[in-house]
Amino acid sequence: MDRTARTVEEVFALLDGLFVSEAGSGPLAAGDGKDFWDRFYADRSRPVPFFPVKPDESLAGYLDRGLIAPGRVLDLGCGAGRNALYLASRGFEVDAVDLSPVAIAWARERVADAGEDVRFVCGNVFSLPVTELSGPYDLVVDSGCFHHLPPHRRVSYLALLDRVLAPGGHLALSCFAAGAEGMGSELADADLYRERRLHGGLAYTPESLRRIFSDLMEVELRRMRAEPPESPLFGAGFLWTALFRMG
Repeated sequence: MDRTARTVEEVFALLDGLFVSEAGSGPLAAGDGKDFWDRFYADRSRPVPFFPVKPDESLAGYLDRGLIAPGRVLDLGCGAGRNALYLASRGFEVDAVDLSPVAIAWARERVADAGEDVRFVCGNVFSLPVTELSGPYDLVVDSGCFHHLPPHRRVSYLALLDRVLAPGGHLALSCFAAGAEGMGSELADADLYRERRLHGGLAYTPESLRRIFSDLMEVELRRMRAEPPESPLFGAGFLWTALFRMG
């Protein structure tokens, strides 16, 4: 029996292992989440709402309203690169990370076809060398990754923000909204560990998001606006969208 864990990260790795058998263990989580997301992105013809090259309506709105401005940006769990490509086209210097090599390959193709420049990194953001994502970043974008993290990885997530987000920088977050039928688990954290499942993602209330990100200043927190299929923007009403600022 191996009882050698002595650091916080080693304990977190053990906790990650409770969830590795679940399909949606998350783009940033350890374990076999990579295999799930590789399979997920392998069929590009699937009618997945966030496969088309459309930025989040909230992200486009923040830029149009002057709440964010071009600078250095880190796209966490970038998937097929829709937000990364949009930001690069608007003058941002973009680093984009995802656990899935299949997603990264698709994103690189899209960026090359558009003639834009994005630096892609494939790997688990919590175990990447500090030199890979050194910051400081003026903006961190997370559209659908945070809600795939097990509860203990919120600690890692906040530590990452504290390390890479510049003073005055912003976090643009989209995640499952509690109360949206069929989208995201509302189980208590303790029950997730008892069941050893994330149930495809975790749904959050505004109060829980405000508590988790209480070290940041809230700029805006609202339900994402649903966008029709013909819209040039992505929007789904089962998500919260939030903008927080580092003090």
